[in-house]
Amino acid sequence: MVKKKELRNFRPGEWLNLMLTEPYYLSHFLAFFSYFVIRSSAAHVLSYKNMHLLFCREMQAILVFLIFFMLKMVRRETPEAFTADMLLYVKGFLVALASMMDYHLAVWYVIVFAGIYVFTQQPVYQGSDTCSKLTPLQLESLLTEGNNKSRFWLVEFRVSFSADCIRYSRCLPELAVTYSNKHLSFGVVDLGLFPNVAEKFGISLGGSMNQLPTYILFENAAEIARLPDLNLELKAYPPITKRLLCRHFDLDRRLLEYVYKK
Repeated sequence: MVKKKELRNFRPGEWLNLMLTEPYYLSHFLAFFSYFVIRSSAAHVLSYKNMHLLFCREMQAILVFLIFFMLKMVRRETPEAFTADMLLYVKGFLVALASMMDYHLAVWYVIVFAGIYVFTQQPVYQGSDTCSKLTPLQLESLLTEGNNKSRFWLVEFRVSFSADCIRYSRCLPELAVTYSNKHLSFGVVDLGLFPNVAEKFGISLGGSMNQLPTYILFENAAEIARLPDLNLELKAYPPITKRLLCRHFDLDRRLLEYVYKK
């Protein structure tokens, strides 16, 4: 069921809007576009031999980039993860090509990219209304006071400044579109805004522990499954995907049980 919707993730209009409105994407676009302006000016300064060598290196960089592009497409990563990796590859190629024109130019590009890293951040996927953004009080109320009809709650605990959380931020909201029903609801808690909640649910905010994002499935306020497990050092997990979450929390089975019991 998840596999059938993989090809629907790419929306050109959505990404064009992000590129024009999000500082992270806009600053990268301007930095990459500046290379073509500088290169056209360098044609009047560099010798024919150097320009020919630069052209050959550009063709090689494009070829390698296309290979990386195809490998990433085969892996079917989230659009956020795919975009982050592609931008990283392009930045590496751009610095290498700039160093062939002038090493000072390469240094300036490194400074520019460092500034982008410090002052901007790749935006988190906002998702749809089917995945609720919860405060700790709302989560506690939903789990303990019984003021909702959902028997199960699958909650993602993340921080908006974590690269891994950004890369996988699309997975839960898109699963919520498919699997939300009266007995199963989905929610997100931002531990960056509420760090005290992390200790309550046994989540380490330290990057070395590799516990972000953490997904916990509750049944009538009791935790019945989580990813990654608390004994993370004993078990290594592959990158988060919708298929992994679906399999780990038996979402297909729970949806079928709900449908047949209606």
